[in-house]
Amino acid sequence: MNNKYLKNWLALLRQTEVGAATFHQYLAQDPMLATLPEFVQPNWQAVERDLEWGAHPNQHIVTFNNPAYPNILRQIARPPAILFVKGNLSILNRPQIAIIGSRNPTQIGLDLSFDFGATLAKAGLIITSGLALGIDGASHRGALTAAGLTTVAVLGHGLDIIYPRQHTNLAQTIIERGALVSEFPTGVQPVAGNFPQRNRIISGLSLGVVVIEAAVRSGSLITAKLALEQGREVFALPGSAINQKARGCNELIQQGAKLVLSPKDVVAELGPLFNYVFSNSDAGTPSNEPLLGNEFSRSGDQRSAQLLTHIGSEPTSIDHIVASSGFSVTEISGMLLHLELLGDIAAVPGGYTIRTGLM
Repeated sequence: MNNKYLKNWLALLRQTEVGAATFHQYLAQDPMLATLPEFVQPNWQAVERDLEWGAHPNQHIVTFNNPAYPNILRQIARPPAILFVKGNLSILNRPQIAIIGSRNPTQIGLDLSFDFGATLAKAGLIITSGLALGIDGASHRGALTAAGLTTVAVLGHGLDIIYPRQHTNLAQTIIERGALVSEFPTGVQPVAGNFPQRNRIISGLSLGVVVIEAAVRSGSLITAKLALEQGREVFALPGSAINQKARGCNELIQQGAKLVLSPKDVVAELGPLFNYVFSNSDAGTPSNEPLLGNEFSRSGDQRSAQLLTHIGSEPTSIDHIVASSGFSVTEISGMLLHLELLGDIAAVPGGYTIRTGLM
């Protein structure tokens, strides 16, 4: 984009009375925003700080009309007019699943979040969350457990700030292996009102939202509501009726959220959605890279293809697969989910079977 026009975008973004919906009204009249509305009093000094931030390596200012803007996010109501991204911009156009929940969870909740993050990342999903303490942080860490895995953190403030400070090291690892994302320009502080606005991006980037330990009145339930409005899948882990930290999840299930007990349940629900959203040519692709990446092609993972040869038409137990393939239980867990996503195998009582037509 012409640098002059980008300055206009950034100047309009900083007008406190201009939200995302109003911004898009101006874009409908002037798609490049070649001229600013008359009422705008630009803070050019702040705009220059934004441009200086964007000039650094691995830091990106992505406008709505930029081909790199994540296509799935374009479809929501009030999509951000501008995204600030620190890290790997290209991963925003890969399939994502959000994991959210309490900032003060139980140890069981933390363990589950870590496990869901790790297992779903090994299945090929980008784990998206909000870098908050508790469930968010655990899911990010789970997603980073193996080489080549990555995660996205959506923040409610400018990317020149890290909040909470306890997650400074985690944020740096995410920058190196994934991406930090925000619609807020530099200098914007992490005030409470920003986070509900941030939450629509977490759900908007994702195929679905997994809620782990959420109270009845919590930001996680706001995100779940936004996800439903955006047509995303909502998954919830049930909890004890007397556990206040789980009541929000239980209520979501009562209201129609999909009850899940393991990452496999999420994969089983999302499989067809992958094929529709990311393989349908009508969905569009803003870059030359395949949206699903190699992790979703049979030829892209020789280890998974090799594992497939150890599964027959009759139920094959995990113990048998481990013994015959030579892989460990930890290694095959992600590969089995991978093969389920592809539709090559099915989970059945007693283990796994190969799908008809692949024999």
